[in-house]
This record gives sequence, structure tokens and C-alpha cells, in this order.
Amino acid sequence: MASTSTASKPIQKILDSTRIASLRKFVRHPPVDSTKPIQGKIREATSNAFKEHVKREGVRLQKALNSISHGKHIFVYHNVQTKQVVYSLTRYLEESNVLRQMVYHGKKTVPAELRRDMWTPYYSVHFGDARLGLRAYQLLREFSMRRQLSPPPEMITVSEEFLASRRPKDPTDAEEYDRMNKKRIGHPMEKKERARVLMDQKATSVADIAAVLEIQKQEIKEGLLDKEQWRQKQFRSQRRRQREAMDREAEQAEQHNARIKALEQQLSERAGAEVKIGEVGDYPESPENVKILWRDVHDANYAASWPEEVQHGELELKRDNIIGVERS
Repeated sequence: MASTSTASKPIQKILDSTRIASLRKFVRHPPVDSTKPIQGKIREATSNAFKEHVKREGVRLQKALNSISHGKHIFVYHNVQTKQVVYSLTRYLEESNVLRQMVYHGKKTVPAELRRDMWTPYYSVHFGDARLGLRAYQLLREFSMRRQLSPPPEMITVSEEFLASRRPKDPTDAEEYDRMNKKRIGHPMEKKERARVLMDQKATSVADIAAVLEIQKQEIKEGLLDKEQWRQKQFRSQRRRQREAMDREAEQAEQHNARIKALEQQLSERAGAEVKIGEVGDYPESPENVKILWRDVHDANYAASWPEEVQHGELELKRDNIIGVERS
């Protein structure tokens, strides 16, 4: 009797919200009620109004899925040619977010559109508290922008190491190269050379995240995560605006939950088992602990040191340009 009841009970499946949001097949066909009026009346499924409504619902569903773990994960990509680095709060690349992080260093240094085949996963950072993740995301963007807009003089000055990295392998060409460029040592780089150096952020990005985690370690000791202490420092008008913002967030959260439950019901009917969408992965539960997953774990050596609370792992290899989960 017990075995029969156990066999008839549906199996529960838990799906990662960040991965579902990156899969277009789920977002392109969101659960939409065909009897619901659109623009004042019920529309046919083949009409442009219905198709546009489905498209907009797909975007809203994607935002709802991302809201489950918003701020807990930072996904980092780098350009295979220029070695530029961009930071994302979603597992997939958003064109508006990527282009906003591009700094103009001269002609053809900022692309007109996002080419996803030119970007590859670099590493991902996972936090136990969303506030730490959002704070780290802000600092990483600020460090990257400041280095590109106001670089240190030694970074854009011609040195022997810089010339050696560009020296031709042919002995005759190398001798001519040394004769023409030896006098440039100690002088500023040319415009194209400076653009290449400033866009190359692979090493500095790793050093930045190590520095950010050290900064956050000190901020946690100073009470960064103490909500009550933060509220006491606010004025009355600030508290009122905060309450209004919290009310808007609560209303938006209800809308997100409704869309996610509708998607769970749709997937459960297709799979024949109970499907739940949430956070999946062995990520740190304590705010002090941080996990970093690398596409190439040797890239961690770009940083001089790491805090003791940081755990390192490897990313699974995927053919597309979407960052995967931890490699088992």
C-alpha cells in the first residue's frame, strides 16, 4: 500500500531561475490567457496585438525570474579580441547593459550593436546576501570606468615590457623595430596603442574583484548589513520615501510571483510532475562567504591575494556564450 501511494505521488523538480531566464524558449512563449482582453477586446492568437502582448509578457516574465536572486550573482564576460570586460546581474548578456559599459577610446572602440559571438564567459561571483552583490557590482563598474577615463600615467607610458610584447619574431624586423622605437621609452603611447591597453581589463578585473571583497570584509565589520543602524541615520523625509519604495517593491513582487506561479503550472502540466522555480546551486548561505566560479581557474592568479572567506570553483563548459553553473 505504501509503495503504491509513493509511486503515484508526482516528483518535484526544482529549476534554476537564472538559467530559465536565459533560455529563450521559455520566455518566447509565456503563459497568456487567450480570453483576456487586449487593448479593449479579446484578440485572435494570430493578430499583431496578441503577438505584441505575448512579447511584452515574455520580457516581464524574464524580469520576474531574475528578481528571485537579483543581486546575489555577478556574471562576468570578456571580449575575445579586445579583452574588454563587462559585468552583468543576469546569466545572459543584455545589449543595453553591455553597450553602456563601453568607453569610447577612438574610432571603432564602441560597437554599434552587441555581437554575442565575440563575448565569452570569464567568471561568476556568488554572494549569500543580495546587498553585498549589488554593492560589489557598483564598485566593479566604478573601478573599471575610473581606470579607463583617468588611467595612471605608468599604464599609458611606453616601457621596455610594452615594446617587448610587440616586437616581431623575425631577427631583421626585430632589429629595425628596436631602432625605431627605443627612443619612445618613457613617452606617452599613441592613440591606438593607448586604446588597446585601456580596453584590456582581463587582469585588472580579477584584481578589482579581489580588492572589492577586501573592502566588503571591512564594511561588514562596520555594520553594512545592520538594517536598523542604517534606518536610524535617515531623516524623516528619507524614511517616508523608503516606505513608499518598499510599498512599490511589494506590489511588484506580487506581480512577479503571479507570473512565476503561472509558468510553474505550465511546466508542471507539460512535465507531468510538480515543477518549482527557485535558486539552485551550492552557493554560500553566510553573508561573509563568497564563491567565485572560473572558466579557467588559473585566471585567479591575476590577483595578489584573496580573502580567506572566498571559495573557488570551476564553471561548466558550454558551447553558447551563456555562463553555466558550477562544474561537478
